[in-house]
Amino acid sequence: MTLTRRQFTGGAAALAGLAAAGPLFPARAADDRMNILCWEGYNSDEVLGPFRKAHPDATVRAESGTSDPDMINKLRAGEVNVWDLINVNQPWARDQLYPENLIKALDKERFMPYFEKMLPQFAAPYPLSFAENGDLIGMPQRYGPFSFVVNTDVISQEMAEDQGWNLFLDEKMKDRFGVLTYDNWNIIHMCLTAGLDPFKPVEGDDEAKFKKVAEDIFAGSKLLTDDLVAMNTALINGEIDAYFTGGTYTASPARYDGATNIRGITPKSGPVDGKGGVVWIELTSAVNNPDPSSLAEDFLEFVQSPDISHAVAFTEGTYNPVSQMGNPDVMSKFTADELDAIQWDTLDAEMSRSLDYDVVASYDKLIEIYTQARRS
Repeated sequence: MTLTRRQFTGGAAALAGLAAAGPLFPARAADDRMNILCWEGYNSDEVLGPFRKAHPDATVRAESGTSDPDMINKLRAGEVNVWDLINVNQPWARDQLYPENLIKALDKERFMPYFEKMLPQFAAPYPLSFAENGDLIGMPQRYGPFSFVVNTDVISQEMAEDQGWNLFLDEKMKDRFGVLTYDNWNIIHMCLTAGLDPFKPVEGDDEAKFKKVAEDIFAGSKLLTDDLVAMNTALINGEIDAYFTGGTYTASPARYDGATNIRGITPKSGPVDGKGGVVWIELTSAVNNPDPSSLAEDFLEFVQSPDISHAVAFTEGTYNPVSQMGNPDVMSKFTADELDAIQWDTLDAEMSRSLDYDVVASYDKLIEIYTQARRS
C-alpha cells in the first residue's frame, strides 16, 4: 500500500487547479441512486453491500479520495450534481464546504438523537458538526490520534510519551527512526517539534526554528517511505525503533496481526495549550445536490447502526475507533483483540492530549522549506 488516506496535502497549493467536471455516472432519478465521495472504508463491500441489498432498485456508488482538498475541489468544479454525500476531515465542513454552499444542513430531528449514544467527547455534541448559525452539517464517525509510533520493546510507552517530539532530536536516535512521508502531517508534527502551533502563521524567527527541525529530522532518519506497511515491517524487524508521523491508524494493522509492541504514541505535553498530539475526525455531510437523493440521509443513518459502525471501523486493512462506540450495542461488536489493535486502553487519555486537526496556516511557505530539507 503506497497511497493512503492520510497522505492528503492541504493548503492553498493543494487547492489550486480545479479539474473540469464530467458525467461520471449515468443520470438516474434521485431516489434511484446514492453516490458518496469518501475516504476508503465507506466504499467497501462490508459497508455498501448491505445498503445495496436494502435498496435493490437503487444504484449505489462510492469513490475514494486521496485528499480532502481533492474531494472538495470536485464539488467546486461542478460535481455537486454527481455526489449525494461527502466524507472529509473535521475542519472543512464548517470552514469551507458550508460557507461555499457545497453542503446542506441535515435534519436535526432525525440525527441529533444519535449524538446521545456517541462517546462522551462527541455526545456534547461535537462542535465541528455544526455551522456558526447552529445548523447540523456533518456526522462524526471514524477518528484517531496521530503523532508517532514506537517499538515498545525498545522504547517504553512511558518514555516515549514523556519525551514526546524531542525523541526525534535525540542524538542517540540518529539512524534509528523512519519518517512516514505524509507531507502535510510531517509539517504539522515538525511545527510541534519546534514548539510552534501549526495552525497559526509561522513567520520570522519561527520559520528558522521550523527549518532547523526539518533538517535535523531528515538528517537523523534512516528510512523515508509513504508505505505504512513497509514502515511497520521495518519497526518489527528491528531496522528502526520508531517512526515520525503515525498513530492508531498506521499501527493498528501490525497490532491486529499480533505485534502489540508496535504502538502509536501521543506526547503527554506540547506547545499548544499544553498539548502535543493531533487528532483527525471524519465528518460525513449531505452534498447540496440540486437533485437531492432521499437515500443520502438514509445511508447516513444506516452507518450509525451497530453492525455497520463496526464495519466502518474494521475495514480496508487499517482500523480506527468510531464515535458510535459510546453505544453498548456497538461496543459489543468489538472483540478484545480489535480493541487492543486500536489502543482502546489509552484512547481517552490520548484524545485529551490532542488538538483537533486543522488547516496548516503557512502551508505554502512551510512546504517549500520542508521539501528542500527532504531533498538535502
